[in-house]
Amino acid sequence: MSYNDNTDNRQVVQGKQKMTPSEAFVETLVANGVTDMFGIMGSAFMDAMDIFAPAGIRLVPVVHEQGAAHMADGYARVSGRHGVVIGQNGPGISNCVTGIAAAYWAHSPVVMITPETGTTGIGLGGFQECNQLPMFQEFTKYQGHVTNPARMAEFTGRCFDRAMSEIGPTQLNIPRDYFYGEIEAEIPEPRRIDRGPGGAQSLDDAAALLAEARFPVIVSGGGVVMADAVEECKALAERLGAPVVNSYQHNDSFPASHPQWCGPLGYQGSKAGMKLISQADVVLALGTRLGPFGTLPQHGMDYWPKDAKIIQVDADHKMLGLVKKISVGICGDARAAAIELSKRLEGRSLVCDASKDERLARIKSEKDAWESELDEWTHERDPFSLDSIEEARDEKPFSGGEYLHPRQVLRELEKAMPDDVMVSTDIGNINSVAHSYLRFEKPRSFFAPMSFGNCGYALPTIIGAKAAAPHRPAIAYAGDGAWGMSMMETMTAVRHNIPVTAVVFHNRQWGAEKKNQVDFYNRRFVAGELDNQSFAEIGRAMGAEGITVDRLEDVGPALKKAVDMQMNEGKTTIIEVMCTRELGDPFRRDALRKPVRMLEKYQDYV
Repeated sequence: MSYNDNTDNRQVVQGKQKMTPSEAFVETLVANGVTDMFGIMGSAFMDAMDIFAPAGIRLVPVVHEQGAAHMADGYARVSGRHGVVIGQNGPGISNCVTGIAAAYWAHSPVVMITPETGTTGIGLGGFQECNQLPMFQEFTKYQGHVTNPARMAEFTGRCFDRAMSEIGPTQLNIPRDYFYGEIEAEIPEPRRIDRGPGGAQSLDDAAALLAEARFPVIVSGGGVVMADAVEECKALAERLGAPVVNSYQHNDSFPASHPQWCGPLGYQGSKAGMKLISQADVVLALGTRLGPFGTLPQHGMDYWPKDAKIIQVDADHKMLGLVKKISVGICGDARAAAIELSKRLEGRSLVCDASKDERLARIKSEKDAWESELDEWTHERDPFSLDSIEEARDEKPFSGGEYLHPRQVLRELEKAMPDDVMVSTDIGNINSVAHSYLRFEKPRSFFAPMSFGNCGYALPTIIGAKAAAPHRPAIAYAGDGAWGMSMMETMTAVRHNIPVTAVVFHNRQWGAEKKNQVDFYNRRFVAGELDNQSFAEIGRAMGAEGITVDRLEDVGPALKKAVDMQMNEGKTTIIEVMCTRELGDPFRRDALRKPVRMLEKYQDYV
């Protein structure tokens, strides 16, 4: 077995041979096509690390291991192959937990390699000792623990195989003394499973429902991206004349230029998509678990259709019917299932055929109305935001210009986006409002923190994505709160020539949580205000370019300039956008209650 590197070192050794466990480990990485890893060097795996370079493997040293896990996530989501993260036993490994949790909810095939305390010292409370398997058990699909040095290649190969077959992170735990010695080993050949379309009966039942549907709607989910099924989804949508909505934070699962694309569901999603799916009598949920946060009421609309027949296609049978009641569940690959459903509808008379033109006109009308609303929605209109806008008129940012409305900024950024762009967004208020403005033409282009919703996600993830696809423009969106958790990875991008562009929305607050204090706690702001220095200047101190934007007409040109420097000069750029303190809707109106106080000393705090 060989890989197309045109070097002898990428040739995997054949047959059973004498080697060290470190060699068995590294050779198994080579067999699985690993060329990049992310982490911080450590003595626990130094014997193996010593031969990474001659094996054709680059270890990208990061600033913090959480960033390494996010980079591996971004790398995997763009490339469709493994992202690999490694760290020193103990604190290096525990730093990765949050990043692996995010990868779990993104269904990313990340392999987390966790060297641990040597076997002779386990249980003695030695230096950097901890029990490393339990801390990842909720966020991995498989945990391999090397029980003997002779089994190094076996467990390493299995973790790579399971990450792909289980569609999620795996952990390879290796006692640090097991890298040494002499063993006989054979490097296992990677095993990749074929995925089928689902059972014939469930496909027949689904096709029957679609044939009788008057107003079918397709939800195109992350499974469509992972299965490279966009063309198949498109063919099915065109046959049905169905509106297609993206599942939450999967804006890249259907091309935005297609006339039947209607935008994302969920928090800060598309009103057009929500209005159209509310009319559905049959919903085809293709490659999506229909997560609860992506189907909650939004924009004042409880849009999920109450009486529609739901057909759900998911590669994980445990997701079928878990969140929403379904009529047909298909455990299968999104691409294969879409092909089989199209075959079953081919040449068949469909009830919805008679209304195709009328429905296409309705799609266009709803989309036009939503685009017009976005154009006119220049600022938030709730009392707090209006007060914030008034305050912004009386003060100037330290850059001397003016504070900008986030929605106007997002619209200008949308217009200036380059072709073939990759965008990551952090969690937060402005980042979530961005969902309505981020549109893509191809899959593996949009990366968000998904259900785990952790801060500090966007920058390291886009660095990993750029490492996997250096020919594509890479842009991260972050609010100033979340930016503070990961901005040090700017140094990683600069040090290792992985150029990216970061847009930081500088609004001097933890916006998402502060919105709850507005709505539920009578504007009693505790720990929500941020007094920041200039992020552009900090970026320059870390070796990046820095641009401060405080005029609306400069937003688009700043992004274009930064992307040009990224692609043509290898420059990382921090674009700091000075924003007003206005805030969009809260994440979850149903998650909090108006406060009740029983004790007399707290009676004013209601």
